[in-house]
Amino acid sequence: MKLRNILLCAVALMALQGMAINKQDIMQLQQQVNQIFEQVYHDPSQPGAAVLIQHRGKTIFERCYGKADLETGADVTPTTNFCIASVSKQFSAVALLQLVEQGKLSLQTPVSQLFPEWTQPFWQRITLHHLLSHTSGIPDARPRDDRHFVLTATDVASVQYMAHLTEGDLEFAPGTAYKYQNPTFQLAYQIVPRCSGEDFEDYMRRHIFKKAGMKHTQYFEDGRDMPNSAHGYRWDEEQRRYVEFDYGEETFFATKADGGLYTSVRDFARWEQALRDGKVWNAVSRAMAYTPHVMLQPDANYGYQPHVGYGYGFFIQLTPGRPKIVYHTGDNGGFTIYAGKVPERDITFMFFSTRDDIDRMAIVGRVWDIIFSIDH
Repeated sequence: MKLRNILLCAVALMALQGMAINKQDIMQLQQQVNQIFEQVYHDPSQPGAAVLIQHRGKTIFERCYGKADLETGADVTPTTNFCIASVSKQFSAVALLQLVEQGKLSLQTPVSQLFPEWTQPFWQRITLHHLLSHTSGIPDARPRDDRHFVLTATDVASVQYMAHLTEGDLEFAPGTAYKYQNPTFQLAYQIVPRCSGEDFEDYMRRHIFKKAGMKHTQYFEDGRDMPNSAHGYRWDEEQRRYVEFDYGEETFFATKADGGLYTSVRDFARWEQALRDGKVWNAVSRAMAYTPHVMLQPDANYGYQPHVGYGYGFFIQLTPGRPKIVYHTGDNGGFTIYAGKVPERDITFMFFSTRDDIDRMAIVGRVWDIIFSIDH
């Protein structure tokens, strides 16, 4: 789809904002959504979740369940910081799109220009567009035989294998297929400073978090003070209890650009408003990010439903008869994350969980059914 057509569609969608939801509908939504989550998080002494739904920037549902930290007994609150795992990718994508807006990058910039030390010819054919849309063909060949490495590897260490790839290692020709890859987003950790002249985290704080008003959001780093943060948990059948399952227990927890961000539902709501209001990007970038550049094959193993594509850092669900849902999921250790929105109706829905034994997409489907039933 040509950019002009994308922008015209975006303008048309904004003109079709849904009708306001009345108080009776909100009360109905609150009751029904709460019932769904109370069925899953019925024991307040166990790992829990934070849930938030907004309509036109106003919170219409906010509820927390269970514990953020089983050792201290801290409850989940709306300001509890969760590892949002792969939902972090959209922040890296927006940073790269900002650099495109500034003319410091192009979506057609080849990796060979960004990493001139990688001299294999195929790097000239892989572009920023391919990295952002998971269509590069680069394999995930991170070494997994060293337990210490997989537990502690940073963004730079995780992608070192790419310097040794050959043409025959590519899984497909760039741009011809889709395969979700974490390492290609880890490259953003080096691309941002190479193009901006600023350290990755400094850039993100100044140009992303500060602009969005996200005062309590930060990247995980071993030894860093992470105030008000939850732990992730998984059920241990032998011990018959939930055990901690995050950094030190699960692999590749120390990378940032692809999945290392800790934030709360309230801070993330500020992010959604910044995306909507153009505080962190322009309308061209937003339209490109929310447009599917490749459609996915349904795959229950990865939670890919029918009619889903990938834009730049976002999944796009185009179910016939329903408005477009722009979303991303995140899974790391015991954290299970969902953040979605309907731009056409200015509705956002997110829930962040501290346990991994839930049927996330079943919960998501039921909640969206409720939302769509009252927002016509």
